[in-house]
Amino acid sequence: MGEHTIKLPDVGEGVAEAELVEWHVKVGDIVREDSVLGAVMTDKATVEIPSPVEGEVLWLGAEIGDTVAVGSPIIRLKVEGEGNAKPIDKLEDQPGELKPAEPKAKLATPAKAAEEAIDPPPHSGGGGPHSGGGGVARTAPTPSFTGAPRTAGEKALASPAVRLAAKEAGVDLRQVTGTGPAGRITHEDLDAFIARGPQAASRAAATGLQPDTSVTEIKVVGLRRKIAEKMAKAKQRIPHITYVEEIDVTALEDLRASLNKAKRADQPKLTILPFLMRALVKAVKEQPALNATFDDDAGVIHQSGGVHIGMAAQTRNGLVVATVKHAEARDLWDCGAEVNRLAEAAKAGSATREELSGSTITITSLGAIGGIVTTPVINYPEVAIVGVNKIAIRPMWDGTAFQPRKMMNLSCGFDHRVIDGWDAAVFVQRLKTLLETPAMIFVG
Repeated sequence: MGEHTIKLPDVGEGVAEAELVEWHVKVGDIVREDSVLGAVMTDKATVEIPSPVEGEVLWLGAEIGDTVAVGSPIIRLKVEGEGNAKPIDKLEDQPGELKPAEPKAKLATPAKAAEEAIDPPPHSGGGGPHSGGGGVARTAPTPSFTGAPRTAGEKALASPAVRLAAKEAGVDLRQVTGTGPAGRITHEDLDAFIARGPQAASRAAATGLQPDTSVTEIKVVGLRRKIAEKMAKAKQRIPHITYVEEIDVTALEDLRASLNKAKRADQPKLTILPFLMRALVKAVKEQPALNATFDDDAGVIHQSGGVHIGMAAQTRNGLVVATVKHAEARDLWDCGAEVNRLAEAAKAGSATREELSGSTITITSLGAIGGIVTTPVINYPEVAIVGVNKIAIRPMWDGTAFQPRKMMNLSCGFDHRVIDGWDAAVFVQRLKTLLETPAMIFVG
C-alpha cells in the first residue's frame, strides 16, 4: 500500500490561488477514480476537483473558506501500489507542503473534563474537515435562565462568592439554571437572572414560554464571501445617489400581452425586462457617460460603445450578475431569450466566467416582490444601476377623474463622483418617456 498526494491543479486564466468552498469527502471515505472530492472558487467560477486514482482518504489539507495556492497538497489517499508520496507522518520533512495539526497532550482536571462533556471542542476527524457545503455552522453554548427550578432539598452548585451574592440579592439559587461545568451557577448566570426579575422562573413555568438564546455561527465562504467583498467595496468607494420615479406601464403591459399572445413557438415569453433593455440602449446612446466603468485607482472612465447589460440573478448560493453582451445588437425577442438562457445557467451553476463579467450597466429586479422603492448598490466598477420595482394598479388623476393605471417605480443608483444629479434625472426621465410610450422604443 502507498500514499497518493493530490495537489490543487492549475485552474487556468493565470490564477495563482483559489478558495476552498466544498468538501465532498471526509477522512476514511473510499473514493473511486474521477469521483468529485471537493470544489474551489476563483472570482465567481467554481471548479470541481476530481480524484485521479482510487483510494481511501487519509488527510484533508484545508478547511472550507481557506485560500489555497495552486500546487499545494490538499488531499492524501491510501492507494494500492507505491503511490506518489511519503507516508503522512513524514510530512514535516517536505518543505512547502501543508501538514495536519498534531494533537497536543494535556492533563484534564475534573472541572475541565466536565466542561468538555458539556461543550466538546470541534473534532476534525483525523486532521481534516468533514464534508460540507458553502458554510460551516455550529451552535455556541449560551446561558439559559428559565429551566425548571431545582426540587426542594436539592443543593445548587455554586462557589461561595456566588452564594454570598445571591444571599445579598435575595435570590434562591435553586431557581437559577447554571451554565458552568456540571450545571454550576456562575456570576453571569446570577446577574442575568436578577436582570430578568424575581418572578422570571414562575412566569416561565406559567406560560411555558422560554427565550431562545442559541447563536449559530456560519462561516462566510465561496460566493457569499465574494458578494460581501464586492458590496463592501462598492459602498466604501462609491458615493451613491438614488433617483426614484414612477412609470405608467399600462400601455407597455398591453403591448407585452399582445406580443406574447401572437408569439411563435420558438420565441420566449416576454417579461418587462427586454423592453427595459431596449429602452436602456436608446437612453445610454444619448448619454454615453452612463454606460461606463470607472477605474478610480487610475482616475480613468471607460465609456463603452457596446451596451453590455448585467442582469442580477438570485441563485441558491447568492446573487450573481450575468451579462447580456451587446444588447444594442439584439432585438426584443433576442434580449428575452438571452436573459432566460443566462438565468438558467446562473441557477444551475454552469455560467462561465465570461458570462458573469464584462457588464457596463446593470438592471436589478425582484419581480412581483420588488417593493415600492429600493436603493440598489452599484455593480462596481460601473457607474449606474437600474432597479425595477413591482407593478401595482393605482388610481391616477387624468385631469378630470381618477383612472386605474398600472404603475411601476424605477429606483436607480448613480456614482456621484462622475454622474451629476441633473444627468441622472435626465436619464431616468428618458427611460420614463420610452416606457410610457413603448412605440418609441422601436423607432430610430
